[in-house]
Amino acid sequence: MEYSIKLNAVNNPEKSVRAFATVTFGDCFKITNIAVVEGRESQPFVSMPSFKSKERTEHNEPVYKDVCNPITSEFRKALYDDILALYGEMEQTGRAEVSREAENPQEPEFKVAVTPFEREGSNIRGLARIYFEDSFVVSNVSVIQGKEKEFVAMPSYMVKQNGKDGKSQYQDVCFPVTKEFREKLYNEIMDCYKQEKEKVVTQGREQAEAQSMARAGSRQPEKDLPFR
Repeated sequence: MEYSIKLNAVNNPEKSVRAFATVTFGDCFKITNIAVVEGRESQPFVSMPSFKSKERTEHNEPVYKDVCNPITSEFRKALYDDILALYGEMEQTGRAEVSREAENPQEPEFKVAVTPFEREGSNIRGLARIYFEDSFVVSNVSVIQGKEKEFVAMPSYMVKQNGKDGKSQYQDVCFPVTKEFREKLYNEIMDCYKQEKEKVVTQGREQAEAQSMARAGSRQPEKDLPFR
């Protein structure tokens, strides 16, 4: 899968994050907030964007999970090596921004998986994953119930707690770059959501019918009463 990388330096010596990378698959889907972190003995490593889940460790600490990540060791090594190579170039040249363009950017193949989701008080109707060429997965994609219809929402993070209207402002971590790919991707997610939702409805109806038949079969026939 062809991709381009842009790396921006973080000028804060008090933090372990040294740079943020943006990766674009082909020329149509962008991944942001990939961090280059200085580890032990000043060895840099790549950290994918993550979110704080509701799970806790045995020490009652929050568990963080990746929003997106490579799913094969080969692609992980290739991507991380390219990011760290660019970081090495940044260190050598002292530039605040370095980049590497894809040689032949093409729209990546993808497939989606959606799980219908229903919870009282929540407007989330489905949770989706996007798999790019069986090499990279984007999680935490949501199908949201809006005022008039359902829509797709990409994983995001809060950038400002109080905006102009007093509401928190969010920015997508991963998102389609072009209108054409956005429509193609979102339509695929919504089609998959509707198919999976129909399966759930059908399974629920079949289970209800089976339970009804089981109850009917378990009833004892009435005994004939003797005439007087």
